[in-house]
Amino acid sequence: MDTEKENALMPLTFAKPGHTGVIQCIRGKDEARRHLESLGFVVGAAVSVVAERGGNLILQIRDGRVALDRATASRILIA
Repeated sequence: MDTEKENALMPLTFAKPGHTGVIQCIRGKDEARRHLESLGFVVGAAVSVVAERGGNLILQIRDGRVALDRATASRILIA
């Protein structure tokens, strides 16, 4: 992804509860990206922030809810 396009994106951690975005890019090592993919976090998927609890984000992805810590969620870039 080119730098200009990446600058227009925001980390999932910046989204407030109630916000829905589309995943554009997932940063990190292959192992971390594969783990997120197994949870449904793939490029093009819609993700909604349900709540923020104790530093974790509760997210709606596909038909389920997933809790991610802020460090992991910051690897997911949305538009």
